[in-house]
Amino acid sequence: LVSLCHAEEAAVIVSGLRSTDVFVGESATFTCELSHPGVKNVQWWLDGTPLHNNLVTEISEQDGRIHTLTLNDVACHDSGTVTFRAGPLISSAKLLVKGISLLA
Repeated sequence: LVSLCHAEEAAVIVSGLRSTDVFVGESATFTCELSHPGVKNVQWWLDGTPLHNNLVTEISEQDGRIHTLTLNDVACHDSGTVTFRAGPLISSAKLLVKGISLLA
């Protein structure tokens, strides 16, 4: 079998996601760096739910290689697994949102 994609070398993850601990109300940022741009079907997930760019969820891309997800004003229920997918490439990390205990 001859690979049709032989002309373009497959991208690899240079720097994957890192697990992050933040407090309620803070922002959590995840970054994934690819070896080169042009990877199709880039998607971010939180516990299996696809994420989209909005006021709370900021998704950005720099040079087509550095992909960043920022979750603003996180709540306890945002704790879970953040997953970045770019074509066949996958990187995951844990998000732990810590509550601030208020004494009565």
